[in-house]
Amino acid sequence: MSAEARSVSLPGDPPGGRRAVAVWAVGVSVYFVAVIFRTSLGVAGLDAADRFHVGASALSTFAILQLLVYAGMQIPVGLLVDRLGTKKVLAIGVVLFTAGQLGFAFASSYGTALASRALLGCGDAMTFISVLRLGTRWFPARRSPLVAQLAGLVGMAGNLISTLVLARLLHGVGWTAAFGGSSLAGVVVLLLLLFFLKDHSEGHEPEPFPHHGAAYVRRQIVASWKEPGTRLGMWVHFTTQFPAMVFLLLWGLPFLVQGQGLSRATAGELLTLVVLSNMVVGLVYGQIVARHHAARLPLALGTVTATAVVWAATLVYPGVHAPMWLLIVLCTVLGACGPASMIGFDFARPANPPERQGTASGITNMGGFVASMTTLLATGVLLDATGDDYTVAFCAVFVLQALGLSQILRLREQAARRERERLVASRVETVHVPAA
Repeated sequence: MSAEARSVSLPGDPPGGRRAVAVWAVGVSVYFVAVIFRTSLGVAGLDAADRFHVGASALSTFAILQLLVYAGMQIPVGLLVDRLGTKKVLAIGVVLFTAGQLGFAFASSYGTALASRALLGCGDAMTFISVLRLGTRWFPARRSPLVAQLAGLVGMAGNLISTLVLARLLHGVGWTAAFGGSSLAGVVVLLLLLFFLKDHSEGHEPEPFPHHGAAYVRRQIVASWKEPGTRLGMWVHFTTQFPAMVFLLLWGLPFLVQGQGLSRATAGELLTLVVLSNMVVGLVYGQIVARHHAARLPLALGTVTATAVVWAATLVYPGVHAPMWLLIVLCTVLGACGPASMIGFDFARPANPPERQGTASGITNMGGFVASMTTLLATGVLLDATGDDYTVAFCAVFVLQALGLSQILRLREQAARRERERLVASRVETVHVPAA
């Protein structure tokens, strides 16, 4: 481990260990199920269009509304986590996203289905920030990048389940049985959560912080936003996450089947490749960032560049369809988007004290989902306007990437300078301990 990595280990850090792993596993299992429910629409997009008799724009509204609720909930959820703790917020989230999945199973109209996805998005919004907070309360700070990447990896495993298992159930037992049966997973994780999860390790209780209504909320948000590391983290998340999110959540399967002429089975295998690539890259990125914090920005920028280049090559490839090797490369590169987005939290985390971690994580997490929501809407509108021309529709990806990249480049020096100042201050506090 580098000296830089050791420097973030403070005397008051939680010890980690087997107990920490066991408790964290319960929390991350909730996130695992939430991702299964979140991405279930990605394998059911064409079926949903037939079931509710809607076109591309209306179909994209399912995912857009879900992400709109998710993004809009991020700061409130961050504040709730800071105030109520992980267990209570996760429990509320499980109840909501399970009810949403069950409602989607029995929805017979477009409006009812929309309401169910909104409820699901609300519950889903409460999971990831809570899991991040759980990690900081049970593991030492130097482990935070790896723990966060592992949480993302488990989430992608949930995506894998929806791609492989739920897709087969959908075409084997039908819409209601597949979505209704999957909702039982929410009941299971709720029981695990209630009986086995604890907010923090023994002897590492968070210090009480006063909560004074709206004034306190404003102070938390303003103080988090003023930190350039929080804003840089949000824009890193904004720029890196959305290409893969849009592909997996809704438009990947239609693009591969309708736009590239592949069978559903082959398209499903390529979606699975995105997930597997994400899991492998997540482990690599987590190890690199944990050892070398200076690698954070190069990894994020490299992922954005690779994604843009491969997307462009796929869309403008001469001929009717891109070759299979290029689609494989595209899906492999898209797999790096999720791990790269996790780097955003590694900018926001050291920029904020413990009492603002939930709020700062909420601001950061909002970035990628706002970008995903915007791209989902733009893609659906452009597909309807151009007669399903995916080359034109997916140009929205490059617009959002350019916006995010400009903000990352603008904030990087300011955030780096502020982080160095905080690191020096923490070292001084550690060395010069006041006498009792």
